[in-house]
Amino acid sequence: MYKINDKSYVCSVAVTLDIFNDKWKLFIIWNLLGGSMRFKELHESISEITQKTLTVKLKELEEKNIINREVFAEVPPKVVYSLTPAGEKLRTVCKEMYYWGIEYVEEHGEVDNAQVCCEADIAKKLGLSNTQ
Repeated sequence: MYKINDKSYVCSVAVTLDIFNDKWKLFIIWNLLGGSMRFKELHESISEITQKTLTVKLKELEEKNIINREVFAEVPPKVVYSLTPAGEKLRTVCKEMYYWGIEYVEEHGEVDNAQVCCEADIAKKLGLSNTQ
């Protein structure tokens, strides 16, 4: 049995699924793999997410020790988000998901590179190409 914060799990996959129980958390992590970002930068890079949802998901990831939230004593306040060492360990997982997604679409759909959003910028920062 696995226990974290008074919660018990019978399977390690259940722990992972409990942390990443929606599409936004991995997308936030994907964006932070390219480096630290402010809230506005994250919101602009994930255009489909509402500010409220982004705030909630960032708080959840911070509580799970996946991301850091650093507040600078400035006016206006500056807040920067980055990955913790635990979050950084997801780099390999995210890279594999990136390649799997490309392969899946190439086999079962089509890619319009002109319409691909921030993915290319982040992949470039990570040294990834769209072929393995």
